[in-house]
Amino acid sequence: MPDARLYDTDFYAWTQEQAAALRRMAEARVNTELDLENLAEAIEDMGGSDLRALESDLVRVIEHLLKLEYSPAADPRRKWMLSTVEHRGRAQREIRRSGTLRRMLPELLPDAWKSARKVAGKAMELFDGFDPSILPAECPYTLEQILDDDHWPASRHGLG
Repeated sequence: MPDARLYDTDFYAWTQEQAAALRRMAEARVNTELDLENLAEAIEDMGGSDLRALESDLVRVIEHLLKLEYSPAADPRRKWMLSTVEHRGRAQREIRRSGTLRRMLPELLPDAWKSARKVAGKAMELFDGFDPSILPAECPYTLEQILDDDHWPASRHGLG
């Protein structure tokens, strides 16, 4: 018997368990009018949307932390900070609602870093004449720093 509380406590894990159960039923050829394989895929995709949202929030936070640290532009700094606050809050809610997603953070970081570095580098190149190769090859921020409401990298251009 599945744990119905999982739906409320870790939605991502619930979707993965339910999809697996539906696939087992399909393999066992349980006599039902339900389209088990497509139902399994749809439920799995519901959990996947939470995963994609978390990764998107990580990308946005890292992108703006990079811009705050490396960009010489002064005007957009407050906008980047507000966006960072917003996306940190979203990511914190997503991992608070799902222990499974919290445990997946280390796996998500490398791809989030690559995307954020690419976007931040291109934006600074286009708007600031910045050489994106100056950005570090590896993520300079820990997961704790990325999610910490009080962590703000120092500007390399002395901007506040």
